[in-house]
Amino acid sequence: MGETSEKRLEKVRFMNMCMIQDGRGNVLALDKVNDSYTGTTFPGGHVEPGELFFQSMIREVWEETGLTIENPEFRGLYHWHKDGVHHVITLYRAYTFCGELESSEEGRVYWISLEELKAKKLASGMEYVLEMMESETIKECYVRREADRYVGNVH
Repeated sequence: MGETSEKRLEKVRFMNMCMIQDGRGNVLALDKVNDSYTGTTFPGGHVEPGELFFQSMIREVWEETGLTIENPEFRGLYHWHKDGVHHVITLYRAYTFCGELESSEEGRVYWISLEELKAKKLASGMEYVLEMMESETIKECYVRREADRYVGNVH
């Protein structure tokens, strides 16, 4: 590789997140507690090497909730740079699932109305994730640090 190509390379961490809806106006919330990303969010996690993004979403939801989702719908990308790593979250939405809801070491999971969820102490960046999940046109959000807070640029 030439010097120009080397400058374009970056470390990337792929993750996922899924808004699961029950058809009765509720979404599945996760009160994340075990790491630096805390607050109310949606189930999700890291993509393993060699794993399809789609399959990683199904696996992560099952690990964190006990539910098996079917046909998750791709909603867009949410990403940011931190400590020299480009973090990329693929966002999905699902309406079909089976299994018994069960919390995990990631935190408590429960059904809640979307309006009630918005009133909770949300995990960092969830306001942008919600904006993307509810929009039919917004497919990407890049978040950057400005002074003492993060600001998202949606498109």
